[in-house]
Amino acid sequence: MVNYRTSMQIVGDLLSATRESGEEGIKTTRLLAKANLSHTRLSKFLENLTGSELINKIEYDGKNTFVITPKGSQYLESYMKFSNVAGSFGLDL
Repeated sequence: MVNYRTSMQIVGDLLSATRESGEEGIKTTRLLAKANLSHTRLSKFLENLTGSELINKIEYDGKNTFVITPKGSQYLESYMKFSNVAGSFGLDL
């Protein structure tokens, strides 16, 4: 049986990958590989994340780099705690 990720899990993966890249940020291509998403799906998620101010998009020389915001870090921490609590009760998010 194939387990598909929920939107919440994908957001968590994107925020984690962005946070791991540090202050230098992460480029779109690297984020595509880490998140294992198509470019179209990634673009939709990035629109939502930048619109919610969970990540910032920095454009330079026609290339996009993404950096997690303090609000994004706070969201990720809360998501991870909730995921751990849910998991301890045998629930998958």
